[in-house]
Amino acid sequence: MPRTAVDAERWPDVARLPDASWLRTAIAERIVRRALAGLPLRVRLAGAETLGLGGPLLDVQDPEAFFRRIGAGGLIGFGESWMAGEWAAADLVGVLTVLAERAASLIPAPLQRLRTVWARKQPVAQRNTPEGSRENISHHYDLSNDLFALFLDETLSYSAALFRGFPADRSLLAAAQHRKIDRLLDEAGVGPGTRLLEIGTGWGELAVRAAARGARVRTVTLSREQRELAVERIRAAGHEDSVSVEILDYRRVEGSYDAIVSVEMIEAVGAEFWPEYFTTLDRLLAPGGRIALQAITMPHERMLASKDTFTWIQKYIFPGGLLPSTEAIEQITTEHTELRVRRREEFGPHYAETLRLWRERFEEQADEVGALGFDQTFRRLWTFYLAYSEAGFRSGYLDVQQLLLAKEETPR
Repeated sequence: MPRTAVDAERWPDVARLPDASWLRTAIAERIVRRALAGLPLRVRLAGAETLGLGGPLLDVQDPEAFFRRIGAGGLIGFGESWMAGEWAAADLVGVLTVLAERAASLIPAPLQRLRTVWARKQPVAQRNTPEGSRENISHHYDLSNDLFALFLDETLSYSAALFRGFPADRSLLAAAQHRKIDRLLDEAGVGPGTRLLEIGTGWGELAVRAAARGARVRTVTLSREQRELAVERIRAAGHEDSVSVEILDYRRVEGSYDAIVSVEMIEAVGAEFWPEYFTTLDRLLAPGGRIALQAITMPHERMLASKDTFTWIQKYIFPGGLLPSTEAIEQITTEHTELRVRRREEFGPHYAETLRLWRERFEEQADEVGALGFDQTFRRLWTFYLAYSEAGFRSGYLDVQQLLLAKEETPR
């Protein structure tokens, strides 16, 4: 897609090239060329020059703009260059998987130590205060229920599914989502009469499944769009008397609960507030209770290196988001709470398959996405986001885990 086709009012940083000095651009070009030359990729520049050792094709159609954006914005510029149509890849996941596998070595070590000098810091406006969290969540989850329905399965579950085997088929996605939910509910010991708190309602599938077991469910969310549809779905399932859905920040929840479940919500908390998040869970959990969390994680060293950096994902997809490491979770719970991680199950490859199914469906539904009012730049943005995330799990750069937590005095 040519740059001139970008809506400048909606996508100002994509429609125009950044103001990058010739020196910064030249340094970026030299570093990127050197890195690409040693990767198992074919990198074609302006249809002529080729770099790389062979593999998926990264076709840079406008090298001048490509290097200039990277010089000005690093990985943010790399993503914006894709959004502007300045580079393409028939196998986008393949290209991004190679880059994710080599992420730690793409930049020379001496330059990595200068990261704090050249990398942009996370904007203060994206802090996950109670007010900031509402805005950050709305940015993504209040886009349109109809949009999410186009590529999710009928359970409207927007988190990693748990398959029986690979490759996964779309017809099995709903069952795999129920398998994931059931394992969380089993870990938390949810059954008849359980007082269950869910932090992060989504579109209500877990609440429905817990209510069907006889639990009394209180579920909280900051997304008005999600709450509206979740209430409808819970009512349609006949569980409105045993499930309450509230617009409420997790920090403001009161009460005592036998079980707490939260699926891929910790990623929206922010490192600054992780201690408060876990002390809140500790405060709300009744004696003998259990907590089952599902969390996307990243290696501890990479989390430490990137936790203060403003990323493409934060700018365009999840403002204020940050993935924790397993070490960070265990350190914070040990230092600030009585909670301890009793068990954890990793299933990163299952998320890669989940994302593949979402991405393929999203691409198939391109016309329908456009009919909802989302332009071509948005569609390129979301294709990149889904492919980028899939590549993270395929490369092992990212993982997803289900964790069982209980208070220290609770036996295993």
